[in-house]
Order: sequence, then structure tokens, then C-alpha cells
Amino acid sequence: MMLFAAVFAGFPAALLARFLAARVPHPGWVCALVPAALFAAFAAMGAGLGEAALVERLEWVPALGVGLGFRLDGFSLLFCLLITGIGALVCVYSGAYFAEKPRDKGASFLALVLLFMAAMLGTVLSDNLVGLYVFWELTSLVSFLLIGFDSHQVAARKAALQSLVVTAGGGLCLFGAILLIGSAMGTFSLSEIAARGGELTASPLAPAILVLLCLGAFTKSAQVPFHFWLPNAMQAPTPASAYLHSATMVKLGVYLLARFDQAFAGMPAFGTTLVVFGTATLLVGGLRALMQSGFKGILAQSTVGSLGLLVLLIGLGGEAAALATVGFILAHALYKAALFFCAGNAIHATGRTQVTQMSGLGPRLPLTAAAAALAAVSMAGLAPMIGFVAKELVFEAQLADAAGALAIALVVVGNAAFGMIALLSAVDPFWKRRDAPSEIKHRETPGLVLGPLVLAGLGLLFGLMPGLVAQTLIVPAASALHGAPIEASIYLWHGFTPMLALSAGVVALGVVLYLAWPRVHWRLGEWPPLVALLGDRGYYAVFDGILSLAERSTRMLQNGDQRRYTATVVAATVALVLAGLLLAAPGFAIDLDASALHPAPLAVLAFIVAGALAAARTRSLLAAMVSVGIVGFGSALVFLVNGAPDLALTQFSVEVLVVVILTALLLRLPLNPVPTRTRGERRFDAVLAAGFGLVVFVALAAMTAVPFDPRLSAFFAAASYPEAFGRNVVNVILVDFRAIDTLGEISVVCFAALGAWSLLRRRTGSGGAK
Repeated sequence: MMLFAAVFAGFPAALLARFLAARVPHPGWVCALVPAALFAAFAAMGAGLGEAALVERLEWVPALGVGLGFRLDGFSLLFCLLITGIGALVCVYSGAYFAEKPRDKGASFLALVLLFMAAMLGTVLSDNLVGLYVFWELTSLVSFLLIGFDSHQVAARKAALQSLVVTAGGGLCLFGAILLIGSAMGTFSLSEIAARGGELTASPLAPAILVLLCLGAFTKSAQVPFHFWLPNAMQAPTPASAYLHSATMVKLGVYLLARFDQAFAGMPAFGTTLVVFGTATLLVGGLRALMQSGFKGILAQSTVGSLGLLVLLIGLGGEAAALATVGFILAHALYKAALFFCAGNAIHATGRTQVTQMSGLGPRLPLTAAAAALAAVSMAGLAPMIGFVAKELVFEAQLADAAGALAIALVVVGNAAFGMIALLSAVDPFWKRRDAPSEIKHRETPGLVLGPLVLAGLGLLFGLMPGLVAQTLIVPAASALHGAPIEASIYLWHGFTPMLALSAGVVALGVVLYLAWPRVHWRLGEWPPLVALLGDRGYYAVFDGILSLAERSTRMLQNGDQRRYTATVVAATVALVLAGLLLAAPGFAIDLDASALHPAPLAVLAFIVAGALAAARTRSLLAAMVSVGIVGFGSALVFLVNGAPDLALTQFSVEVLVVVILTALLLRLPLNPVPTRTRGERRFDAVLAAGFGLVVFVALAAMTAVPFDPRLSAFFAAASYPEAFGRNVVNVILVDFRAIDTLGEISVVCFAALGAWSLLRRRTGSGGAK
């Protein structure tokens, strides 16, 4: 059970990290041992994987066909290595980043990082959609905690709530898609669904599944029109931004769409939808980058654009697109996480967040500047970095798909924005001279520079020798994504090709955008129509509208009048039951055989009617309570004379409890309160009560006209002993077959008792209990 151990190792590690990190020296290095060990374990598993997949399964809810299954293939292996490898570097970086903060603060952050790593591993390894959904939502929850980690800041709290609302809302859509998939195909296995894709696309539920699935993936991966939450999430500490919002979590939507690419291969709307929304997101990310000046904000916009490019590639389909998707995922994770680390170092050193407020940091942060330069070259798509290889694969995929000139031109423009952002990240903070060099508050430390140097160095190494990862990582991952073996060789230099020409165009246009950025970004950023269109104003309009509607509804419905609450419930019940009776038009059967009447039940019924009339007529609260108790005790006697002593005993117990508690409460009130109901209100109450009684009478008469169906009674009688080991059928139904319902009823009684206790407590003038 290697995969189970790898996934669940992060949960106890997170608990242990919270304890140890506050007590040991160099906590980041200590916590990094867990993801580093997992990285080594996944690398070893990947070495022996071949074209097969490693599958482990544990029955979870077998009655519903839900199992906790994990599956490691080339594509999930790529994600596992990124999650654990970058996770180890994030732990080291976090330890150094929080070195001057209270130790408990750093320990809490490291615990959340390890918890997030475990949730991510569970998501990408899950072969069962229900298990995937559980881990998927856990990533959203931990992301919420990390974004709002600096909870004393209003902006951090708002960004955390926004990310949770958007991603959790998309998660509900995903859950709807999962339920529909299970209904349509009778399985929740992701690999089986991919193999039976024709059945899925032929199902009448396929359009609804497609829409819900795309909503879940688009919210997670910040696709238009849900692109706004990701840049706002930069309120998180920099290690979280590098880990969650560039290399791992935001790619989960891409991962999900890629997994369903085979299943929806026969549905043209799937590819078209992804191409359209992916292209729009790519362009919006580039445009919004022109409007930003914050270091992390600019990088976040490039992440939005990169996610759009990945969605576009998945929509293209084919072997070339699969290779391009995998290659770009790897390249983007390496250079983007490195650039976020570098941005964090610059912000940590100067205390400034804006690129325009930083200058001359290169000589004083030389290692950070070197890592930023290498990562920026990769992001711009220049040789000899892995980003150049990935960009060549992207254009090759477009040309192989015979994309039109407009589509290729739009991708060129989007990639040019990446080049502009790369220049901004590598040049302006470190080498561009403004009024005076920025003041340095914190110098480089080994923990702060290890991450960016390793990631940037790997980008250079894989670019110079792409064969190191081509046949061991990229091609197996692309084959798993494509659903069939792919034969491909990846080289740094392919000669003078159309892809090289497009790359040259990207570089040239990127330089032009970089030169124009100082004059353009502030104009675009202050243009209200564009800010309103591309920002989160629409989100807040919907969010505030819902809150306003809730407030008005609360004022109208929760007005504090118990009689109005009761009248509303009774009136709604009467209307619904009456509508059902009119639509069904059932028959009626009333047995008027006098010989069937017996004195004991008649006496009990007369007893109940007398109690009801007394409760309705009396003005004394105590007398009303006793009269209502008579009705309850009479009901218990009905159970008793009809051969149900256990129900009668339960009813007696409940009535005694209710009468005692409510009577104790009423003793605190005037026993003869001043009437507050007008004559008209009392007449309305009488009409409503009479209507309710009449409807119940008619419904009972209709039910008795229907022949008794003994199947349910026979089932419980036959199953009570062999399945629940109980001979009392009624008790077995309450305790076993409807145990959750009974638990809910018990909880209601307990909460009611607690409420009564709190009302009955007396406090002295000083606040102490008597």
C-alpha cells in the first residue's frame, strides 16, 4: 500500500510539524524531510512504472460502489513529483521566510503546507471521483487558511473568503457532475470512465455533465470569468503563492480537464469550449498584467494566462497537444515557482511590494537576481531553457491541429505577454536604476535562495539536456494523458522551423510590450470601464446582492412572532397537501360500521378531544400546557390499546419530559397573560386550524382507501433479526434502519434541554450562578 502511505503520510506530518517546528532549530529544513522523502519514493516508483499503472484500492462505501482508490501513471507521477519536490523547497523557504516571526506563526504555516501537500497528492492520485472530490475540497479549505494566514489584514481575509466562495462553489458543480456520471455510467472510477468514454458522450446527461465539470475546473484554475480570485489570492505569504497559486493547486482544474479529455473525445463541444475559454483567459491574463505594478500581482496575472494556455492545449487534443501540455506544465512550475521565490526575497528585503518601488537590488541580492534571470529567460521562451522547448511544443501542437491564423496570432500575443512579464521580473527590481537603490532590510540566507536557485538551475539543465526528462517523465505523462503510447523525441534545437519563427515573433513583441509598459500600465489600470470588466466588481455585485437579499428575507421572515411562524408552516402544509389531493384525485373510504367501534378507544379519543378543546379555549398558559399534555397522554393510550407498548412507553416519557420542562418555563411567566391577539387574528387562527384538521382528515380517508401494501412491513420483519440482530421490529427500525434520523431526533431533544436549562438558570446580580 505504497500509495496510501504516501498520501496519508502528510496528515500526521502536519500535526507533528505544528508541535516540532516551534521547538527545533531550522524548522523548515526539518519539515522538508517529509516531502523530500516522498519525492524520492515517487521517483523510485516512477522508475519501475513503465507503461503500466500502479493501482491500489480500498473499499470505502461498498454498498454505493465507492472505493478509496489510488492510481499512479505517468501523468499523476508528474504532478506528484512537482508537489513533493517543490513542497520540500517551500518548507525550506518558509522556515527562512518566517525566521524573524514568532515561532508559533512559522510552525502553523509549515503545518498547513504539509497538510496541503497531502490533499494535493490525494487529489491527483485518486482514481475514484468521490475520493477525488473529498481531497479537491480539502485543497480549497487549506488554500483559504493559507491565503488568510495574515488574518489581521482586511485584504487577506477578503481574498481568502473570495477564493473559498469561488472554488467551493465550483466544487459543488463538480460534485453534481460526479453524481450524474455515476448515474449515467454506474461507476465512479476515473480510469474506467476514460475507457468507456463513448458511453458517457452518448448519455443524455452528457451536456449537463460537461457544463458542471467545466464550471468546477474553471473556478479552480481561474478561467474567465472566474479569473479574478487568483491575483487577489496574492495576499497570501509568498511561500503559499509559490506553492499553491503557481505550481500546484491552480493546476487541479487543468488536471481534471486533462483526465476527462479521453472520455469527452467524441464530443466536439468539449474541445471547442476549452479552446474558446482558454484563449480568452490567456489574453485577459496578459492584458491585466499590463495594468499591474505589484511584483506578485504581475506574476499572478501571468499564471492566469498560463492556465488559459494549458486549457487551450487540452482542447486541441492529439499527441502533439498532449506533449505540449505536459512540457508546459513542467516548465511553468519550474520558472514560476522560482520567480515567486525571487519576488518574495525582493519584498522581504525591501518591505516594498511594487516593482516600481524597487531598484538596484542585483548587487546586494546577487543569488536572487541570478535565479530570477534564469527563470525569466525560461518564461520568455528563450534557449537554452526548458521554457524554450515547451514553447516550441505549444506552437507545434497548434500547427498540428491546423489552427487558423487568428488562433495562432492570439497565442503569440499571449506568449509575448509572458516575455514582457519575464523582463519586468528580472530587470526592473534588480538592475534598473531609478532615483536611488532600494534600502535593504534583510539579506539573502541559504533557506531563501535554495528554492529559486534549484528550480532555475533545473530549468537550465532540462533545457540543455531535455533527454533527462523526455523519456522518463514527459513522454510517459503525455502517453497517459493521450490514452495511448506516444513515440517522440524532444530536442533543444530543431533547426529553422515555423515554430522557431513564431518564437522569434513572441520575443520581439514581448520586448515591445516591455518598453511600452511604463507608459501603458497606469493608464489601463486607471481606466474604470476596463477595471470593472476584468476585475472582481461583478463578483462583489452578486455577493453583496445575495447578502442584501438574505438581510431583507430575515427581516421579513424572522420577525420574532412565534404565532406567525407557526401559521406560516401550517398554511404551507395545508396548501401543499390540498394541492396534492386535488392533483391526485384519490378515492375515499370511511368505515361507518358501528360494530367495529369499541368502548376503550372511544373513551380515549373523547379524552383527547376534551384536552384539545380545553387547550384551545383556556387563557391560562399553565392550563393550556396541562391540556396539551392530556392530548399527548391520550395518544400514548391509543398506542397501548392497539398493541404497541414500546411506542406507548416512549410517548409517555416524552410527554412527561415536555410537560415538566415547559411547565417549569411557564412558571417564570404570568400564568394569565394579557391577551395580545385581536378578535380578527383569533378568527384567522380558528379557520386555519379547522382547515388543517379537515385536510388531515381527508388525507387519512384517502390513505385508507388505498389497499395496504405489506412489502415494507414484510421486509423489516424478515430483515430485523438476520441483519440487525433484533427481534423487536420497531426498535430495530429506530436504532438501525433509521439510525441517523433517530440520532437527529435525540440531538433535537438534547439541544432543547440545553436551551431550557439556559433559560431556567438564575444569575445573581454579579453574574454568578445560583
